[in-house]
Amino acid sequence: MNVAKSGYRVFSANSSAACTELAKKITDLCEMTFSSLYIETRVDVKESVRGQTIFIIQTIPRDVNTAIMELLVMAYALKTSCAKNIIGVIPYFPYSKQCKMRKRGSIVCKLLASMLAKAGLTHIITMDLHQKEIQGFFSFPVDNLRASPFLIQYIQEEIPDYRNAIIVAKSPAAAKRAQSYAERLRLGLAVIHGEAQCAESDMADGRHSPPCVRNTTGHTGLELPIMMAKEKPPITVVGDVGGRIAIIVDDIIDDVGDFVAAAEILKERGAYKIYIMATHGLLSADAPRLIEESAIDVVVVTNTVPHEVQKLQCPKIKTVDVSMILAEAIRRIHNGESMAYLFRNITVDD
Repeated sequence: MNVAKSGYRVFSANSSAACTELAKKITDLCEMTFSSLYIETRVDVKESVRGQTIFIIQTIPRDVNTAIMELLVMAYALKTSCAKNIIGVIPYFPYSKQCKMRKRGSIVCKLLASMLAKAGLTHIITMDLHQKEIQGFFSFPVDNLRASPFLIQYIQEEIPDYRNAIIVAKSPAAAKRAQSYAERLRLGLAVIHGEAQCAESDMADGRHSPPCVRNTTGHTGLELPIMMAKEKPPITVVGDVGGRIAIIVDDIIDDVGDFVAAAEILKERGAYKIYIMATHGLLSADAPRLIEESAIDVVVVTNTVPHEVQKLQCPKIKTVDVSMILAEAIRRIHNGESMAYLFRNITVDD
């Protein structure tokens, strides 16, 4: 293993071939080599890392829990080997959707943050957290990079006549992100309002599911005002998409049912081509087949999550490489430079 002259190393987990490939792209840009810690029943750090800054690159494949455990073991092994700083490069942070209390569940994202800190991580580089507030779960610095510059560049270079496009939010909750894209591309904005199923924000968070009260002869409780149930309006598109290219933007595309339904509505309203732009392409279950059979023309995601198998199943899926910004983040953190350059022209709502 070659060591960078400046005294930092990059380790790659062995969770998937895509993780190794991403690590190679990053280290090529940093002009150094990387090493893998192969983990089966034990892990050994074969060369001294004492007093050095270590970057661990870990992507999250389908086997999420194995990848998390692998990252924890690697971090702890480096910690006990006296590494000075252990920085996790986790492009897609797992369980990021479980960052709110729902019913009587747990906030798994907070638990994972605590586990990473306990294992020895001192800093994290990630990309497009599902909620920006997740950074508050950590007791150490978190750099939440953005993929939007790369996706916007794809729109400008790969979509013919993109000036005739309109940015679409598939729900009011995604309107701020869509507005950020629309303003930077100087395009119009449309919002799909009204859904057949409950939106994420309407799911029970514990306050609407009190425990059952046994019949007693004591106090019956106070009479509170009646809570009126929400009634969603019929699904509609706010904005004119007729004769235009519709570009739906979001941070995660996993269960594609909502995207397929949105594409059908947009087709009915006159959009002649439909693109989906998302940072993290989880694309689980039958997502490739559903995309292939839907009105969606192209799905563009970044390489934060391995999705080679899905691309083979569905030629509509395209990949944008974001290794450049991860490499630059690594370089700036090690050299003690400001990270502000990586967030130029990026809005808070992006």
